[in-house]
Amino acid sequence: MNNKTTKILQLGRNIFTKRKEKGLSQNQLAEKLDISREHLAKIETAKRCVSLGLLIDISEALEIPVKDFFDF
Repeated sequence: MNNKTTKILQLGRNIFTKRKEKGLSQNQLAEKLDISREHLAKIETAKRCVSLGLLIDISEALEIPVKDFFDF
């Protein structure tokens, strides 16, 4: 696994962790973001890259700074 792939995987894991810390299910967060649960699941498992705009939306929905997702 290359460095880029590792960082994308860690970003997804961090989104997962922050969501769980806030006590939200994938369905609940996906609903807040107006995306499908499947889309969110693919982001959290690094099967799909998250766009910057959606990452900002996720940070606002979870009420945390975007930079917190980049704690690698």
